[in-house]
Amino acid sequence: MTSVLICDERRSARDGLNRVMASVPSVSGIDCVGSGDELLSRYGREAADVVLIGTQRALTSGIEATRRLLAIHPSAVVIVFGSPDDTASIAAAIACGARGFLRWDATQPEIVAALADTLTSPRIPSPRDAVDGQAQLTERELQVLRGMSQGQSNGEIGKELFLSEDTIKTHARRLFRKLGARDRAQAVAVGFRRGLVA
Repeated sequence: MTSVLICDERRSARDGLNRVMASVPSVSGIDCVGSGDELLSRYGREAADVVLIGTQRALTSGIEATRRLLAIHPSAVVIVFGSPDDTASIAAAIACGARGFLRWDATQPEIVAALADTLTSPRIPSPRDAVDGQAQLTERELQVLRGMSQGQSNGEIGKELFLSEDTIKTHARRLFRKLGARDRAQAVAVGFRRGLVA
């Protein structure tokens, strides 16, 4: 059974995620806080198995809460949640040590899979770690992934690489498959975890 601590400034976001998490069979207890200060205080009293921290485009509060928590409690298991196209926040959170990312509208099966994957990953590979046994991306796929991590659209990546948007989409589908990612957000998160983008 997994205890979960949710941190987000918006009550509606906390309540919505709380309702979804309550329907996940493996979750035993859920607590919610509305700020980074509350998060540090609550986690310091009783560490949760997983901490879910909300991110918002152009706001740094979620990233800062992630950074502060992991600076004091480096073994904390953090998953950030937010908009799937907010790659800047995802990248910043992963760089701070978050272990994964969930979309706002993640389904119950996706949440179950994310929790299982995160809790069974003992550590985050550093950029210098070899990615043995994992499908290697081609140089072109890495270029596309880097563009995604910078928030570029397929069209913008194509212009930069002098390739058509359809060709970029083809490279994107291939790198999604190799990384086991469902979408751009998850691909960027996995890319940061594996040290493929910085």
